[in-house]
Amino acid sequence: MTYRKLLWALMFVTISLAPGCGNNRLSSVNVSPAVADARNFPNGQVQFTATGTYSGSSHPVTVNSLSWCVGSSSGLCNGNIASAATVNTNGVAQCLSGATGTVTVIAGTGGVVTMPDTGHQFKVFGTAQLTCP
Repeated sequence: MTYRKLLWALMFVTISLAPGCGNNRLSSVNVSPAVADARNFPNGQVQFTATGTYSGSSHPVTVNSLSWCVGSSSGLCNGNIASAATVNTNGVAQCLSGATGTVTVIAGTGGVVTMPDTGHQFKVFGTAQLTCP
């Protein structure tokens, strides 16, 4: 077997066995901590993590392939609308300078773009609250 064929076979097996493939689709997401005050974290940076439950299983597992944003509890990301905080692709959220109040941090997947200025609506998502001093 050539190197290229072996590589393709290995990729096929890896993808086939990955969670979320086939009938095992992500059905729910939980973000933790559920509530965080930026004042209680070093440099005001809060590390959020996401666990998910797949159909056909009742055991939550860490999910690394989700998108993160700041938005609403309905799973809608803010798009180009200004927010009091940002969250990076690794789930680290931070309040913007001078921002106060509480924002919703979202981890989700399976969304559709509604409009460029209104943001992205996730089909499966979880939320947490971040309080900015």
